[in-house]
Amino acid sequence: MPTIAKTADIQTVITTFEMTPGTCQDLLDALTAAYSEFISLQPGFIAAGLHVNDAQTRIANYSQWQRREDFLAMLRTPEMRQRNRKLNGLCRSFEPVMYDVADTFG
Repeated sequence: MPTIAKTADIQTVITTFEMTPGTCQDLLDALTAAYSEFISLQPGFIAAGLHVNDAQTRIANYSQWQRREDFLAMLRTPEMRQRNRKLNGLCRSFEPVMYDVADTFG
């Protein structure tokens, strides 16, 4: 379960994917497989969540890592590079961006 807290000393990565409604489920299936079969098993992985908009034209992925280097190491593995090529073929674009929690409410 992701923890969103200003005091948490973790790396947050938010990735947005843009696709057509026709490829949304395929992309969601590929992301789910990537997390269950590979990403969640990598050193430093904490948690992740996948969100789909109503129009099925965007997926937002929220993931947390112990360190920035853990996330970058996962991206550089041959398996993830291969999976990213498949993900790229299922969407118009995707962009992972690293964030620090500035504040929380509620």
